[in-house]
Parts: sequence; structure tokens; C-alpha cells
Amino acid sequence: AEVCRGDAMTLIDVDGLRLNVEQGGDGPPLVLLHGFTGAAAGWTPVVEGLGAGFRTIAIDIVGHGTSDAPEAVDRYAMRRCVDDLVAAVRSLGHERSHWLGYSMGGRTALQVAVHRQDAVLSLVLEGATPGLDGEERAARIVSDEKMADGIERDGVPTFVDFWESIALFETQRSMPQAVQDGVRAGRLANNAVGLANSLRGMGAGAQDPVHDQLSAVTVPVLLVAGALDAKFTQIAGEMASEMADATVELIADAGHAAHLEHPSEFGDLAGAFLRRQVAATA
Repeated sequence: AEVCRGDAMTLIDVDGLRLNVEQGGDGPPLVLLHGFTGAAAGWTPVVEGLGAGFRTIAIDIVGHGTSDAPEAVDRYAMRRCVDDLVAAVRSLGHERSHWLGYSMGGRTALQVAVHRQDAVLSLVLEGATPGLDGEERAARIVSDEKMADGIERDGVPTFVDFWESIALFETQRSMPQAVQDGVRAGRLANNAVGLANSLRGMGAGAQDPVHDQLSAVTVPVLLVAGALDAKFTQIAGEMASEMADATVELIADAGHAAHLEHPSEFGDLAGAFLRRQVAATA
């Protein structure tokens, strides 16, 4: 991996794929992985809430933000994405890091812990899932393909209007207008090819599920969900019961994006957990 530094961001070339990385702070490395339609910049309130003490490494996942959005779907395959992310982080000099991921980024961080545990010190997963099985997985692949076709046909603004209307994000409407506007601007800055191929390559249906590999994750794990997000609260509990060292924390009055809805509470929880891991390995 080659590193080209700009003023505010770093573009890392991993086998011809340029990933945008935004770094800040000093201390143990903490990798931040955003959700679908998000970007590295969306972590700013969380980074502020975490407080000092970490070198934060926020990455635009393939197809998002200012990272490359290749035409070839195989570059978005979850296992390829995992290896690319590990290579990018290691090119910055961090052999093992703490990983924090939200939604799609949470699924991705979990896959990093399953397949590349050698790169992981601890894990914070928010609104994450180990994947889907059987008929549910088959149905999701079909619906994601339909959504991907729609993004390419109708464009990103039309898709973002639809995406923001789904029930999963209903609680976000209570966020301050400036926060909602910032989230929307980030979503609109994506491009159609990147979002469509992300669904096809690493969507919840496309990725291989890892339910049967959760017991092999031995690093400490914090599973966070908004208390109003019933589905992901249940999934967090189920995942914790399978993992060697996992804790579940719920954030009151928050839905699927608790880190946006209540950034200070999220930052306090994640920060306390991460500092405990740092102290334990000091």
C-alpha cells in the first residue's frame, strides 16, 4: 500500500484502489468505519465525544465518500474489503488496532475480527449484524439488487430521499436540523456506481454470514444499540451470547444511529470501554 498525504486527508493506494483516510489525535489506533451512504467525516461528533487518547483513523469504505468507486463489483466483496482495510491501516504503521463500526461498518469490522483477528485489539459494534441466512438472505440479495439498479437508473438524490424515509431512520428526525442536514449532505456526496456496487458486493445479503464463527472472536467486544432499535437490540444480545468476551450497552431514546442521535452518550460508552482495553494491555 502506498500512502499519499494531503493536508486534511490521506489517500492510500491498496492494489490500485485509493481509500480516503482522515486521521486525528494521538494514542492507540482506533479505526472508524461508517454506515452505508456515510463517510469518514460523519465520525467528527463521536471523535469529539471520545475525548483525547486515541489516534483516530476514519476510512471512506470502497464506493463511499472520496474513496474510489470501481466499476468491477468484485472489488466490493466483503472479504476483499476486509483485506484492503487491514492493508490500509497497516500501511500507516498500525499492526493491530481497535475497530469501531456502525451498521455496514459494524458488519465490516466484525468480519475483520472474524477473518483478520491478527489486526484487531478490540471491537465496538453499533447496529451490527453477523449477516443473514437461508430465505432471508436470498430475499435481501434480490431487494438489494433492485435497489442498486434504482440508484443507477434514478441517481443518488432520488435514492437518498427514499433511504431517509425508511422506518429504520425514523428517530433521526428528532436530531437537530443542522445534524440532519450534515448527514444528508454526506449521503448526497456519494456516487451512484459506488453505492450500487456496495450493495451488490458487501450488502447484508451479499456478504457471507458469520454466525457460526462468532465464538472464535476472542478480543473484547462492546455491542451498542439504540434502545428504540428493537431489531438490533435483539441481534446484539444474540451475538454477545456467542462471543467469548462481549458486553451489550443500550442507549436510551436512540434508534439505529445512536452515535448521531446521542453522540456524547455514545462517546462516553465507547471511550470508557476502549480505555479499559488500553489499560488492560498496558
